[in-house]
Amino acid sequence: METAMLTAAAPYLIEQDYAAYTDEQHSVWAELVGRALPELEKHAAREYLEGFDLIGLEKDRLPSLAAVSARLQPRTGWNATAVSGFMPAPAFFEMLAVRRFPTTTWLRSREALEYTPEPDIFHDVFGHIPMHAHAVFADFLEHYGRVCATIADAALLEKLGRLFWYTVEFGVIRQGSACKVYGSGLISSHGECLHVMGGHCAIHDFSLDEVIQTPVKVDELHRLLFAIESFEQIYEAMHEAEQRVLRGVL
Repeated sequence: METAMLTAAAPYLIEQDYAAYTDEQHSVWAELVGRALPELEKHAAREYLEGFDLIGLEKDRLPSLAAVSARLQPRTGWNATAVSGFMPAPAFFEMLAVRRFPTTTWLRSREALEYTPEPDIFHDVFGHIPMHAHAVFADFLEHYGRVCATIADAALLEKLGRLFWYTVEFGVIRQGSACKVYGSGLISSHGECLHVMGGHCAIHDFSLDEVIQTPVKVDELHRLLFAIESFEQIYEAMHEAEQRVLRGVL
């Protein structure tokens, strides 16, 4: 689907002005990546690390969304589409449903390296986009958007939002004898990643029933997360969630 066919999202689409980034901003990006990557090379899912290389992220320069998309789109059909900031749910789901990931273009300041209350380009690109190079994860995310785009019931969307939160944002996966991180909130937050990998957070086996019954808390470090065994597991969980929505039993 072309940009012209996006309706709810259209008012939020912008162009990335790459030339406007300053040397200081490129330096902040380099510091963020330099802090995160050594830990992620030990603790991130192999699919994330493969995606990082596949989309051509640079360690010392902010990413060009056009360049990232040129490498990503032929692989899974996804691209990183610049948006002006926070989007209402219908616009967000509409974009996911057509494999256009809403991507902010601003970067946190040096004074806010550890945490920013709103997603920035480090969270959106460094945190999210590498996973979009993985075919099964890419299919899962599109399906999530397509299903949510058809739902108006706030309670249903909250439950499905928990599935997104505990996978896309704060997902962990068992690989070998260890838990590895793949969720963007863990990838892009040095402190939260160390908190979880340091054993300060309970890890339950992923269960759709438990996930959709576990409220999200955005103002504290996680005390409970859910480990999948494979990305096929969340792909199948999304299909199960869709069937429950259709039957009215989610």
